[in-house]
Order: sequence, then structure tokens, then C-alpha cells
Amino acid sequence: MGADREGGTRRRPGRVAAYVACGAVLLAGCASMPDRGDMRGVEATSRQDTQVRVFAMPPPEDASTTEIVQGFLEALTSDDPNYETARKYLTADAARKWQPELSTTVLANGPGFAPERSGDREDADDVLYALTGTKVAMVDARQSYAPADGNYTQSVHLVRDQKTEQWRIDGLPQGVVMGKSDFERNYTSVDKYYFASNKTEGTTSQTVAVADPVYVRERVDPMTHMVRSLLNGPTTWLGQVVRSSFPTGTQLRKGVGSLTPDDQNKLTVPLNDKAARVGSDRCDEMAAQLLFTLSDLTPAVDEVELQADGKQLCGLTDADADAVAARGSVQQPEYLYFVDGKHRLVRIPAGGDSTKPDPVPGALGEGDKQLRSVAVSRDEHAAAGVGADGKALYVGSLVSGGSLGDPVLLSEGATEQDRLTAPSWDARGDLWVADRDPRNPRLLVLREGAGEPLEVKTPRLDGRIKDVRVAADGVRIALVVEKDGEQSLFIGRIERDEKSQDPPSVQELRSATPELEEVTAMSWAGDSRLVVVGREHGGVQQLRYVQVDGSTPEGPAPAALTGVKEIAASEDDQLPLVAYSEDGIVRLPAGAQWQKVDADGTAPVYPG
Repeated sequence: MGADREGGTRRRPGRVAAYVACGAVLLAGCASMPDRGDMRGVEATSRQDTQVRVFAMPPPEDASTTEIVQGFLEALTSDDPNYETARKYLTADAARKWQPELSTTVLANGPGFAPERSGDREDADDVLYALTGTKVAMVDARQSYAPADGNYTQSVHLVRDQKTEQWRIDGLPQGVVMGKSDFERNYTSVDKYYFASNKTEGTTSQTVAVADPVYVRERVDPMTHMVRSLLNGPTTWLGQVVRSSFPTGTQLRKGVGSLTPDDQNKLTVPLNDKAARVGSDRCDEMAAQLLFTLSDLTPAVDEVELQADGKQLCGLTDADADAVAARGSVQQPEYLYFVDGKHRLVRIPAGGDSTKPDPVPGALGEGDKQLRSVAVSRDEHAAAGVGADGKALYVGSLVSGGSLGDPVLLSEGATEQDRLTAPSWDARGDLWVADRDPRNPRLLVLREGAGEPLEVKTPRLDGRIKDVRVAADGVRIALVVEKDGEQSLFIGRIERDEKSQDPPSVQELRSATPELEEVTAMSWAGDSRLVVVGREHGGVQQLRYVQVDGSTPEGPAPAALTGVKEIAASEDDQLPLVAYSEDGIVRLPAGAQWQKVDADGTAPVYPG
């Protein structure tokens, strides 16, 4: 197990014996192999139905050292809840010290292994094996995924028990290691939810929910693991800008095992006494965090009841949770916007079949200023547009009779390509844009779309920004950054000091598309997902979804489309993808093919 199925590794007969009984598949851990010689690899299991659980076999009597190493590596990819079978390959002391939950190392193929050192005598009682591979990603103790590269090299030490004469592992790296295909079979990405530290959304004080994606083992009680993960707090990267309504130290009540909803899809969550004194509003927020987090798991959870000290704290239904906090994925915009052939801002209903656009109310829809890119505020009350030459940024209200006035920002770039990017509105009503002037490249924000543009600090930004999109939660930003002819997508964390008037900063940029050398366009397409247009090295242009942590989400990619120049998606995945391609504005409704909307249109956007 552990090597990609595409890797071409030949299956050795007898390596895996599968027994289907009571919905479980048992994988034989070993086959007879020499304990010296060429490098060996742990092969991938074939992809099983998601309802079938996979268990490894314990070490057979008189297993060779190679069989012990291979069996142990295979056991790491099974559905054994506490890795009890894997521990049978270890000495008692090593089994006590080994902490598999500390990390998961994902390799391009399964770990290769070969003897590295053994005693001079044939009857030596210890042997050292080298584990090798090429790293793809790491999942840390908080279950946060991060792309990785470079070589993987670790050692496994085996000893022969003096009494039983059986080989066992007594020295090994902490955590687990497996190939990419086994990781994809074993783990699933789930969003857990916290709240933006700054509650403000626009001019209201509504709480804003922020998705924090983590990876959990798909068939090893993911519901209970997600609840525990939520209670343990956000991942390190996101923790600076979010808060949890659960009091510090809140955990499941001691002795609680598996959490399962009842036949009415109601989940009861018994908590320890740290949560016993919370008020009703805070308890509702706690319940909303749980409902948002468990919304995509099976079985479904439609209601949560929280308990502490044996008493009910509160209950909340899925229907009421969205009133507690705003989520981008459930806020459906009213219109889709784009620039028509007359360079005006026009719109059509977001969820309808209409292809007849109407100019927006206000100056940006009148055509006095020719536009090349636009952004509409999330409340759809205001819009911003960059002039056709990329030099000037205008802001106007979407109200009939509204005037436009002077530009709120001017770029001094010498060419159109060296001037302003398309703008983007955040959840607070602030407007973001990048100036690509090579002499003074900057990321700028205009509070409420007006006033003096403030330069945003972007430590460790290496290159010029080509595209800017702020997430609906207002605490994450997606940037396409260009350097040396390559364009990469990065996700940054927006940090603000609410006590000062200093501009926000974008911290800890991390790559969301490590496999692509060119990103032509991108848009947020969910609470933790984006859709991108790009290509791999030596490849052709493609559309794909990516997670903010750099992983690839489950499910199919969007239907192919050639010549895509711009892409627009709503965080609400019920709305169609929209693109500007060689056929003009086109859209992709669910379950359908790409459809033409406007042959002369450009720059499609949903609010944001």
C-alpha cells in the first residue's frame, strides 16, 4: 500500500489476500521476501468503495525483516482505528512511545525500503532499513495539510527477540507515512468553522464564519474526530484571525466514545464542565460551529444539542444556524455582472436562464467611462471599475442618477499591463486592488471604497501581483503573483489592528497551486475552495478546483473550456461557473455544458 497505482510498480503475487466479510476487507501484511537486496516499494491498494473498511493482518510467525517492514507500512494505510495492528509489528517499548497522530507524511509513491545496515554475522540480532521517497505533502498534529517537496529519508531499526526469535521494530520515526493514492483513499478534507475575530460584516455586526480545512481518516469515526478537532482549536495558520465560542479547555466529557446522531438526525454532544456556565447566545454560536463543521459528513446532522454537567445547555437546528453567523457559501448573490461590448457594467439574474443583460443603475452602467474590469460590493449597493487603459479606478453606487466623480486611484504605470488589476470587495465593504507599476508595485485598500488608498504590508511577497480576490469571510485573500514568467496562486491571512488606523497586512502567504507553473485566472468557489485556470509545466490550459491549503478537493473538475481568460464563481456552489473565453461570456450550470451568454462581454464577476 502506499504507492500510487499509476506508478507502474508490478504487483507481486501473494502480497495481498483480501477477505470480504461483514463489510470489512482484510489485507495480508506480508509476502515471503529476502531481507537483503534491491530497494522495495510498498504498493498501493486498489481503490475500495468508501463504505468498505480495510484492515491489515498482524505479522505472521517467523516473518523475515523485510516482511515486518512491509507489513508495518501496509498497516499504516488500513482503517484500524488506533493502529493496533501496526503496533503488533513493534516491540512493546516502541509501541508505547510511537505517536502516529503527530503527523502524516505523503509521498508521491509508497515508501521504498531496503536494508541499510545489519550485523556482520548471518545470525545478527538487529538490522537497519532505510525508508525513502519523494515528499508531496505533510499533515501536522492539528490535521492541517501543507504541500511539501524534497526527499524523504528515515530509518527503521529491527531487533530479534531473544526469547521468541521473532523480528520486531524497535526504532522508527514518529507519525505515519504513505503514498499519495493511499492518502486519498484513507483521508478526506472537512471544513471546521470558527468566527472571524472582527465580527463586522459591512455596516452590521453579524458574526462571520470562517472555514478551516483539515484532513481526517474517512472511515475511522470522522464525526467524533471532527468534533474533537473543532474543540482543540483552529489550525496554526488561521488561529491569528479567528476565535472559537467554546471556552478554553472545553472537551468532550470524559468517557464519551463515538458520537452518532439519532434517527431524527439530532446529535447530542456531552461536554466537560468548562462549558457549563455559557450563556444562551454563546451556546448558540457553539452549536452553529458544530453544525457548520458536520454539514458535509455522513450521516447527516440536522440538529445539535449541547450538554454539560448532565444538563442541556442549548439546542440548535441547521435551519437556525445560518442566522447565528454568515457563511459565504449560503449567501446567494442576486446578479451576475460583466462588462458588455460598449464597456459598460451590466447584469443578469445570477440563478436564472436569462442572457439579456441590463445596464446597472448609476454612472458605471451609463457608458461614460469605458471599463475593462469591475467588482461589485457584497451587498450589491456599490461597484468599482478600472478604466479601459488600466490607469484609473472609479467607485460608484448602484443607484439611478448616482454620479461617478473623480478616480479614487491612479496608476503611473507606463503600459496597460503595468497598471491596476481588477478590484475586489471584502466583507467589511473595503476595496482592494493592486498597482503593477514596476517602479512602485503595491497592494492597496480603500476603506469603504473611498478616501486615501492605504498600502497593505505584504511581507515575503516575491513578485508582482496580477490578480486579487478577497474571500467572503474577510480574513483570507487570494493573490496571483508573477515572477520570472511564472504565475502562482497564493493564499494570505489578512490581519488588522482594530485599535489603530493602520492598514491591514497580508501574512504567511502559502501556495495553493504548487503543481501549476501558470495561473491565468482564479475565483473563490466555496468557503475553502477556489477555481483556477492554469497549466502545468509543458501542459495545456485546464480548469480545476483547489483547496486553500494546496490540496486537491474530491470530485470532478469543471468541464473543459478552451481559451479561458477570466473565471467567476460564487461561494454558493449552486450558482453556475462563468467564464470569459474566446466565445465571450459563457456559463456552466450544474449538470449541463457550457452555454453562451454574451458574445461581446468580458470581465464576468459575482459580488465580492
